[in-house]
Amino acid sequence: VQLQASGGGLVQPGGSLRLSCAVSRFTDTIAMMGWFRQAPGKEREFVSAISRSGSIPSYGDSVEGRFTISRDSAANTVYLQMNGLKSEDTAVYYCAARRNLIVRSSWHSEASYNYWGQGTQVTVSS
Repeated sequence: VQLQASGGGLVQPGGSLRLSCAVSRFTDTIAMMGWFRQAPGKEREFVSAISRSGSIPSYGDSVEGRFTISRDSAANTVYLQMNGLKSEDTAVYYCAARRNLIVRSSWHSEASYNYWGQGTQVTVSS
């Protein structure tokens, strides 16, 4: 399984970006996908996750109501639409995938994911 994240960039506060994560090879084995982020000097933080079935997604408290995760099964791609961006959203964003579905309470944990993409930089600044 290979994950390729893209879509990062520089955006002004209040602006929007859409991140993409394309999954290649053995895509049928993936049961869920998530997004994490890591700002300089901080630990990696859970952003959002969604299951293969597209059931109710999960969001971190800091992005709830501003970010939306979605998936395109035909394209084997997961998206993260980020609206109302703030300077504190500045980070490297990583997509992650897991082979088997797990209980929702574990979706936020890095240890729950088997595969990781390379990360894409998001900078929110005026």
